[in-house]
Amino acid sequence: MTLFGDPAVWLPLAFAALMGVSILVYVVLDGFDLGVGLLLPLGDEAEKDRMIAAIGPFWDANETWLVLAVGLLLVAFPAAHGAILTALYLPVAVMLIGLILRGVAFEFRAKTTGRMKTRWNWAFFAGSLSASLSQGYMLGLYIMGLEHTAATIAFGVLTAVCLTAGYGFIGATWLIIKSEGALQLKAIAWARRRLWGVIIGLGAVSLASPLVSERIFDKWFSFPSMILLAPLPLMSALLVFILWTALKHLPAEDDKWSWVPFSATSALFLMAFSGLAYSFYPYVVPEKLTLYESASAPESLFIILLGALFVLPVIIGYTVLAYTVFRGKATELRYD
Repeated sequence: MTLFGDPAVWLPLAFAALMGVSILVYVVLDGFDLGVGLLLPLGDEAEKDRMIAAIGPFWDANETWLVLAVGLLLVAFPAAHGAILTALYLPVAVMLIGLILRGVAFEFRAKTTGRMKTRWNWAFFAGSLSASLSQGYMLGLYIMGLEHTAATIAFGVLTAVCLTAGYGFIGATWLIIKSEGALQLKAIAWARRRLWGVIIGLGAVSLASPLVSERIFDKWFSFPSMILLAPLPLMSALLVFILWTALKHLPAEDDKWSWVPFSATSALFLMAFSGLAYSFYPYVVPEKLTLYESASAPESLFIILLGALFVLPVIIGYTVLAYTVFRGKATELRYD
């Protein structure tokens, strides 16, 4: 029976692809608005309002992709969902508290002034920081096979710091697009400093992944896989060079190249995600559960797929609509 003829084979693969796309889109989109939250204390009072305005129309829609990814994991791979959330219960709880705090702070800061507004600004920063650090820590533990040892926890802390720097970086590149004047100059400087965190984070994950798994080592360094995978690190190095060059020459006349850092960063995240996806396939829980071992029954997956094919275009549609309607430079954030 061919690959696409057996539902027990292609349905888990299709759901893994949908889940992977959802996670990637979430990391890019919610990554930049978490990043803006991380950068918030660096702006003055007027700049803080403009920074919030740069993400105001988008941040809650961006989090929809996280809900979609977790929902797909739950319904399509329930065994993996249980194993992953059991191992990562505490950082997941910290992430959810951070996301809730961000939402509350976003609304309340717009309805107060003075000292209380300052406190809500700090709450928005705290929520962004806790969500970013917890996501990075979960990534590190996932790469290390969800094991809790001194070495894996140390690696989780490293990836937490590096992913937070990466979010701050993509947040700065978003502000380069959405801001102008002094704030845009500050965003360029913030991005230049945080590029090193992105480079260190990518290097750490790239070095650790083959070292923690003999299977991944063989997938990376056996022939002809070694040749087929060569474009990933080469493209990543080219994208880092593009970022370095673009940030060095910004701002440009008429603001015509302001989109380059954000686009290159998104492509860099895509390269990193593709490498991780290749490395861990066919496992959902590293070295423990494959797609096929943890998948729901094909009959259930088929029904769920019909629902997903209805929901996904709706999510894509309103995401595209939001980014189209609110394109251009950020203006004053108003509630009247």
